[in-house]
Amino acid sequence: MNSVFDITEYGAVADGVTVNTEAIQRAIDAASERGGRVLVPGGTFLCGSIELKSNIDFHLAPGAVLMASLDRDHIKEFGELRGSGELDAWDGGCFIFAKDRCNITLSGQGTIYGQGEKVIVDDDGDGGFGECPYDIADFRPRTTFFENIDNLIIRDITIRNAARWTLHMAGCRYVTVDGIRMFNIMRSANNDGVDLDSCKNVTVSNCIIETGDDAIVIKTTAPISAMYGTCENIVVNNCVLASRDSAVKIGSETCDDIRNVIVGNCIVRDCSRGVGIWVRDGGCVEDIDIHHITGAVRKYAGASRPKGRPSAWWGNGDPIFIDATYRNDAKKFPGTIRNIRIDHVNLKAESSMLIIGEEECPVENVRITDTDITLCRQGTQPHGTFDEQPSPRGVYEHSIPVVYARYTEGADVSARVRYISPYNRVDNPYCEMEQCNNTKINISEF
Repeated sequence: MNSVFDITEYGAVADGVTVNTEAIQRAIDAASERGGRVLVPGGTFLCGSIELKSNIDFHLAPGAVLMASLDRDHIKEFGELRGSGELDAWDGGCFIFAKDRCNITLSGQGTIYGQGEKVIVDDDGDGGFGECPYDIADFRPRTTFFENIDNLIIRDITIRNAARWTLHMAGCRYVTVDGIRMFNIMRSANNDGVDLDSCKNVTVSNCIIETGDDAIVIKTTAPISAMYGTCENIVVNNCVLASRDSAVKIGSETCDDIRNVIVGNCIVRDCSRGVGIWVRDGGCVEDIDIHHITGAVRKYAGASRPKGRPSAWWGNGDPIFIDATYRNDAKKFPGTIRNIRIDHVNLKAESSMLIIGEEECPVENVRITDTDITLCRQGTQPHGTFDEQPSPRGVYEHSIPVVYARYTEGADVSARVRYISPYNRVDNPYCEMEQCNNTKINISEF
């Protein structure tokens, strides 16, 4: 790839004020025709919605800042970007977009800046703890949306303060996300880090992700899975993950199957959950391997919110959360979770390892080995509840055993626990099982 298309040669101005959408798009279009690198040089370039095209490397040089406009007139809605109405219900539009393309690289030492701090309205209702989600403005564009892309590479860039979802890949194949740094506002809801939605053959490696909502999500949403089917063959490796929700979340949107996922060698830094596996929408989550996870999970303050404002964080400091149950009041069969293997987890935690199914959809064949859990107070919040949101049970009072299992078939758990006050074995037993078959739980102290 020898041709370089410098956006300043197409009229872009690095003053942080000029709207450079048309100039940058001209550079992209020219590079795509011949194959080449679109260069964003040092400086701050304000921009509205741009569309990446095939056979380009969109490269942010050291010192380059590509700043997303928050002006509605500069951001295109999904119906306009996609040329069809399947996702018209997704409001807010998108900053960096690509659909039905191939061979796209987003690279460099520069920064994509979403201006997410400017969509915060206020921070009341948190009980003084500074932990609950911020109130947020109505208009918040997604930072990226890549749909039906073959051979997508995102490497080395930094993303700061996404206003909404950060890296959203839908129906993409052969994806490499490597060495990125993501620093979002920790109390901003719906600013997920990396979302893999009905994607196949993906590696996410060597990343540092700090964000309010889930750091990495693997799922099959209704509109995307209807077009692209399953999500499978996913590897997450060597990442440092900080979030007010899950470090790695598989589900809860499971409108098609999710299979063949490996998550390993990751540090979980003060997330509300370590690894969460949900089914709610009828799909099957199977053949999942989790290994060598270390760090800490904790419960964050969750003040009540009036209707229409962001909900509190999900999770109570659960190291492992596996849950097959109904979505709120829906009567649809939740789905199936089976063949889950977890080993070498070492986490400080404030709640239990949870393996939860229903009579009609028991969780099948879960094996947890070589796992050390330290139950200790880390945050400001009292323990003594389970959180199964979104479900009819919601959040409810419960003791905190090391392992709680309900409706499991063939689970085998071997773990060690250490109690640090106010946790103790008298109030919080090693394990609790309800309606479990062929299930073995072996807990010892260290």
